[in-house]
Amino acid sequence: MGAGPDPEVLARAKRRQFTAEYKAEIVRRADACLKTGEVGELLRREGLYSSHLTMWRKQLRERGIAGLNQRRGPAPKSRPSVREIQLEREKHKLEKRLAKAEAIIAFQKKVHELLGIPLKSHELEGDD
Repeated sequence: MGAGPDPEVLARAKRRQFTAEYKAEIVRRADACLKTGEVGELLRREGLYSSHLTMWRKQLRERGIAGLNQRRGPAPKSRPSVREIQLEREKHKLEKRLAKAEAIIAFQKKVHELLGIPLKSHELEGDD
């Protein structure tokens, strides 16, 4: 019997990651190219795309060497702390209690109106 196909699933390829020093070196070497086709030769030799060089030049121009450490995409969002989450829940609970209390007070005022019972001056505080 012959060996069949390998059932092992291959891992998904990882994106290449370049250090800031490597990026700066490539930009420096590309800028030093004088003859036609030298930049393309450099990119082919290094396995890079022209878009890499364009992006790295822009990052270097705008933010210096620190800009080359920049990650792609938006900055990660900061997660709220446990305390912030607890406070948010407590706030929501208190807002619900307040809404219920206001509804009860409004109902009591309507009952007083319908029955013709006058409210005392301190009971009118917070009147809408």
